[in-house]
Amino acid sequence: MSGITQNPPQSAGGGGIKRYVVASLAGNALEWYDFFLYATAAAVVFGRLFFPAGTDPLVGTLGAFAGFAVGFAARPLGGLIFGHIGDRVGRKSALVLTISIMGIATFLMGVLPTYGQVGILAPVLLMMLRVLQGAAAGGEWGGGVLLISENASAKRRGFFSAFSQGGINIGFVLASGAFFLVQSLPQEQFMTWGWRLPFLFSIVLFSVGIYVRYRLPESKEFEAVKKDTARPRVPVLAAIKSHPKEILVTMGLRMAENGGSYLITSFSIVYGVHVGIDAGILLSGVALSMLFEFGTMLFFGDLSDKIGRRKVYALGAAALAVTAFPFFTLLDTKTPVLVILAYFIGNGICHAAMIGSQPAFFHELFSAEIRYSGMSVGHELAAVFAGGVAPLIATALLINYGSSVPVAIYMIILAGITLVALAFSGKVGPRISSRDAHVAKEHV
Repeated sequence: MSGITQNPPQSAGGGGIKRYVVASLAGNALEWYDFFLYATAAAVVFGRLFFPAGTDPLVGTLGAFAGFAVGFAARPLGGLIFGHIGDRVGRKSALVLTISIMGIATFLMGVLPTYGQVGILAPVLLMMLRVLQGAAAGGEWGGGVLLISENASAKRRGFFSAFSQGGINIGFVLASGAFFLVQSLPQEQFMTWGWRLPFLFSIVLFSVGIYVRYRLPESKEFEAVKKDTARPRVPVLAAIKSHPKEILVTMGLRMAENGGSYLITSFSIVYGVHVGIDAGILLSGVALSMLFEFGTMLFFGDLSDKIGRRKVYALGAAALAVTAFPFFTLLDTKTPVLVILAYFIGNGICHAAMIGSQPAFFHELFSAEIRYSGMSVGHELAAVFAGGVAPLIATALLINYGSSVPVAIYMIILAGITLVALAFSGKVGPRISSRDAHVAKEHV
């Protein structure tokens, strides 16, 4: 299958690419704010409100994180559905649908009755809405990336594409900040109605996101592909048939990036509270490190344009393995400055190197006519086995062993899987035009 990568000359960094960057970043941030609200609430409040009372707090949290995993299990389905729409109808159409579903599901979470009010129906309804969130998130990432990467020149693709990941950081910061503010309420008010406010506020962000997405221009590269009458009718099947190795490589690359990220940002809050760290300090550490990472991921994206995607990605995966034990050691000190330092290292260096170079890396592995589907399938299938179950497994390890040691070992294993995938990545892709081939060969 031939690749079609037609980068318009004006997209190489002028006003043309900037409007895609700004619009995609804004819409992406709003959608991920909604998605991450559950992750934060699962660590702070859902375990007590939506699961049987009278159990060990960690057991309730385990139930909440099971819902977290359910959301990730739905992401491949979203990737299939919205990948098909994105490759057949358009990137823009898929993204309008994803933010609509995400916004409605998140708002409804804010009005759900608790376990004490309706019993088992409460977690059931929560899980159903989480599935909708997961499906929307599964279709979001690929489209958000492609609206930038398909309009950027090959020489600057790493830098500009990294902005698409920045929406994830901003969304997480907004979600953490929202919970940090409502946690300042008296405990009884917070547990009764205060926790609902961030979810209800999402309806405002949803409206803004729809407006931004609707006005967003279609990807120019997709417009070129759309004219090809021979393009696949079922892009996901074509992607699996023509790019199976690329899909497997993307899955492997995601293990350290996605799994490690949720151990650092979600499970660490549970662990920190367990060892006696104030939740406010933990949430502040995550939020500040995410802001720091926004800058470092752009740096690493730009670096990947200069020295290559694989080298930068390997740096992040290796750093995650090396710092796994020190990360928890810093948390164990319970010293605010050292706790925040742990997050800056984990997010701002280890994760940033991988996530910053990832969009351009994945873009260059797939042909344009099936790129949305191919990227989404690999990206979202991996999310189930990486980030989706990471907090669940880590919490179970903490319950069984009462120590961070097995969790750190788990983090090292994730990094090892990614390093193996990197070793194979040089033997697959990129399937792109000859005009960009000499650039991509150096970068991937």
